[in-house]
Amino acid sequence: MRCVLESNRISVQEILSQRGIVRARDFASQGISRQQLKRLADSGAIERLGRGLYGLPQAEITRNHTLAEVCVRVTHAVVCLSSALQFYNLTTQSPAEVWIMLDKHARVPKLEYPPLRTFWASGETLTAGVEEHNVEGVVVRVTNIPKTVADCFRFRNKIGLDVAIEALKESLRRDPISGRSATTREEIRRYARICHVERIMQPYLEALS
Repeated sequence: MRCVLESNRISVQEILSQRGIVRARDFASQGISRQQLKRLADSGAIERLGRGLYGLPQAEITRNHTLAEVCVRVTHAVVCLSSALQFYNLTTQSPAEVWIMLDKHARVPKLEYPPLRTFWASGETLTAGVEEHNVEGVVVRVTNIPKTVADCFRFRNKIGLDVAIEALKESLRRDPISGRSATTREEIRRYARICHVERIMQPYLEALS
């Protein structure tokens, strides 16, 4: 048994070093049982991050750690709205929940932690402007900046019009060093059309001209 455990320890650590955070069910597909994971966690070779989630003890925990946890558990989730604004440093707010967008036909995810706030979409309103970012070895899908701003106006009754306007202003604010803004009016208008909020956003875009 000891040899098997040592062998599994190496393979488990290799997997975690490549993928960052891994579910117990994904280890099972590699022939590694929950009992073996528990023994490795008890010995300190790996760390149990949450129910059914494991990582390396020495792995760096970033401010986007909860996004990585959610995207490991809900693989089809797209981080959006308040959580996307925080990801891009476009808001002073710190949401207690992770805001995600799912296909309107997807099942409601059931997580004990982190808490989720779920929105539903389909077609281009779901798929347009989604970028992949590496967070602690996990692929995290996040709406890009102009899509995030358009989504904020689309869901203004949920997120608050003041937050949407702040996001628009911050996305167009020029960096004093580079002289560039995070996005352009043209890109925002493009995603506003996709999200069917172009007419709603137009007065705010004109006011910032």
